Amino acid sequence: MSGLDALRAALIQAAVRVGAPADVAPVLERPRDPAHGDWATNLAMTLAKPLAKKPREIAEALVAALDTAAAGVSEASVAGPGFINFRLSTADLASGIARILQSGESWGRGDAGHGRAAMVEFVSANPTGPLHVGHGRQAALGDSIASLLASQGWKVTREFYYNDAGVQIANLALSVQARLRERAGDPLVIPEGGYHGDYIREIAERYAAECPNDPRGDDLEQVRQLAVRELRKEQDLDLRAFGVQFDNYYLESSLYTDGLVEKTVRGLQRTGHTFEDDGALFLRTTSFGDDKDRVMRKRDGTFTYFVPDVAYHVTKFERGYTRAINVQGADHHGTTARVRAGLQALDMGVPKGYPEYVLHQMVTVMKSGEEVKISKRAGSYVTVRDLIDEVGRDAVRYFFLMRKGDSQLVFDVDLARSQSEENPVYYIQMAHARLCGIFRVGDVDAGRVTGDGLDWSVLDTPEERELVKALLDWPAFVATAADNLEPHRVANWLLETARMVHTWYHKCHVLGEPEPIMQARLALAKAARITLANGLGLLGISAPERM
Repeated sequence: MSGLDALRAALIQAAVRVGAPADVAPVLERPRDPAHGDWATNLAMTLAKPLAKKPREIAEALVAALDTAAAGVSEASVAGPGFINFRLSTADLASGIARILQSGESWGRGDAGHGRAAMVEFVSANPTGPLHVGHGRQAALGDSIASLLASQGWKVTREFYYNDAGVQIANLALSVQARLRERAGDPLVIPEGGYHGDYIREIAERYAAECPNDPRGDDLEQVRQLAVRELRKEQDLDLRAFGVQFDNYYLESSLYTDGLVEKTVRGLQRTGHTFEDDGALFLRTTSFGDDKDRVMRKRDGTFTYFVPDVAYHVTKFERGYTRAINVQGADHHGTTARVRAGLQALDMGVPKGYPEYVLHQMVTVMKSGEEVKISKRAGSYVTVRDLIDEVGRDAVRYFFLMRKGDSQLVFDVDLARSQSEENPVYYIQMAHARLCGIFRVGDVDAGRVTGDGLDWSVLDTPEERELVKALLDWPAFVATAADNLEPHRVANWLLETARMVHTWYHKCHVLGEPEPIMQARLALAKAARITLANGLGLLGISAPERM
């Protein structure tokens, strides 16, 4: 039984002794100030009403009834109106390190998902150009959310939804056609809403090479198909450079060719939630919490953009994804209510909160104190590959994840490139490398450090106690980050724990100490190394053994 479990069990027994019901469930939390102890509970306050006594009186009775030996508690004290603070014995606290060593790569994993199917859809960029930094933030968020869910027992699918139909794709084809006609000697006329980057010229050159019989791009459908194909490959290269892999790609055009959009519209009409007005077909989304009813089919017979979105999410539900998470830019805020309303209106058993949305703000890139706004290749924006080329994949991923998704993010290129303590990803990776260095310098086989038969009581410095507590809190921390779909929690935890590692490394020598101390500290170093590596892995960041 872990130190926390033993304390909770002993506390329940003490509560029953003072008259509490047998199903009492004490909540234990870390005190904000470590000086107050290792754990704290407000149990006495929750028992005040059923026991008809003052909280402080109950708290004192609980402390008196507590079996401190069974709980592994060296000190229990009452504070304020009835809080109880507990300090665990060093041996009981540090003995949890053995669990970390035994768990290894699985330390922090849970089974809350019970193998249920979850889909995380992210990036889903129109194939009209290279991925920009906003897509990069979304890729980092989506990939890490998927990893977090998988770590908690969900069977996760990563999906990319390709918007390969509509006005933007038509403008892409016309832009490539304009470049082809420029090659043929015509003046360059990019259509309104078209694309100007150098990559459009490259696609035109590829088309001219592959389709010599159509030098002017008169076959616009053939131009469109090649442009989409080439930009899909381009985006795949961007994602590969970023270390992101998708399990499935879904084409928007298939929703039309397979008749799924029309099927969805007919289904909505059958449920009676649609009406016609002035030649347009509306969905009564106000019946499901929207601020106004929405047009589904315009007077010209074309569908508004949210209709295929509803059809697409019908496929997610029908494919067995009991949970669907969409990672999208903040500009999709208005979509959430409409898609959910459409699914509810179909009356097919879709849960009300389906799908879940994680919306993120855009990214401002700064270099040498000035905002970087354009890429030489993309023409109008900074691409993901621009950043990766500048600072490397690990730094890009960490910087995209170190703030909550719905907050503005300033990406400081100069900081991300620096090899200093101010650079958070460098600082975290250096902590891991230092832990590895202990074993390398001492010529110690880390595989033989199992934690068996050690005297854990020697790990009694404040630095060691705080580091041990952080490592033991990791599984609960990961579970919370997964529940909230918030990878930034992991990024911040890694930074704070790296600070503890560096402080411990400087204050508590490992090699050359008396054998009991050296062996216990080697176990602590290995446990910290395992936990940092597991955390970095969830964010898709490497854990180097040397820096």
